[in-house]
Amino acid sequence: MILDKIEKLLEEVKGLTASNAEEIEAMRLKYLSKKGEINALMADFRNVPAEQKKEVGIKINELKQTALERINSLREQFETAEAQDDDLDLTRTAYPIELGTRHPLTIVKNEIINIFSRMGFTLADGPEVEDDLHVFTKMNFAADHPARDMQDTFFVESNPDDVTKNILLRSHTSSVQARVMETTQPPIRIICPGRVYRNEAITARAHCFFHQIEGLYIDKNVSFTDLKQVLLTFARELFGPDTKIRLRPSYFPFTEPSAEMDISCHICGGKGCGFCKHTGWVEILGCGMVDPNVLELCGIDSKVYSGYAFGLGVERITNLKYQVSDLRMFSENDVRFLREFESAN
Repeated sequence: MILDKIEKLLEEVKGLTASNAEEIEAMRLKYLSKKGEINALMADFRNVPAEQKKEVGIKINELKQTALERINSLREQFETAEAQDDDLDLTRTAYPIELGTRHPLTIVKNEIINIFSRMGFTLADGPEVEDDLHVFTKMNFAADHPARDMQDTFFVESNPDDVTKNILLRSHTSSVQARVMETTQPPIRIICPGRVYRNEAITARAHCFFHQIEGLYIDKNVSFTDLKQVLLTFARELFGPDTKIRLRPSYFPFTEPSAEMDISCHICGGKGCGFCKHTGWVEILGCGMVDPNVLELCGIDSKVYSGYAFGLGVERITNLKYQVSDLRMFSENDVRFLREFESAN
């Protein structure tokens, strides 16, 4: 009899158990699929005498509901247990996980950005994989200019017919300045922090990649005096109010006149020590007035506007502040080294 079948299946369903997801899916197919046991009972329902249809219908619905609830319950139990198993990492140390801290380069970079931000400079960014046009040509490097040999460049794609279409890893963040100048009319006052790449041997004093922050200010009647005052303010904010600066003539293709800036050694107070090679001075950045050719190449009228630019290495400044003797330490992720900077965060 159909009622006996229903009762038997009801007992089966109430006692269902499973140990994995495959078994649960097999139960669903056996009882609830189109070809399952309960649908087979539905098909037999037409043969039930009229006086029993109501009772049989109620029993079939009860069976279906019980099967659905039981299978869903097993599925939820299994998923909860599986999630708990996934959360349990048996390789994890029994001690509390230590919180990380900022990298020393990040600490110094943020401090530098904060100083220039307070002087009205805004952040600008650009791609690390660049074209020759923005890295060299718009920075006043002619195709055969010997200044191109000043920096060993990583080339990604070379185009002998048109060097401006060469693709390379940027060797300085001046490419960001070029992109801003060609799309923005003065006044422009930006700093451009970022990673740069040069094909150099990796030693304690040099690396094939490092971090720069370059600054650019273009407006009417900008003078070298403006540049000197900004750099003096920056040096005193970063190294202390007694810091002195000096500017020495230098050469860069994109600035004229150009200068290297030294600060009085903050370790010996300018008296002379091993760190400053007993000169009392330490070089920290290059700077100068933006060459009129650069302005014209970027679509800015050099007869109306003038400007200054400067660039510094974040690793260099970090070395000065924390006296790290080996540049390689910054990229080796030695936890013992990084823990030395926990108090600086």
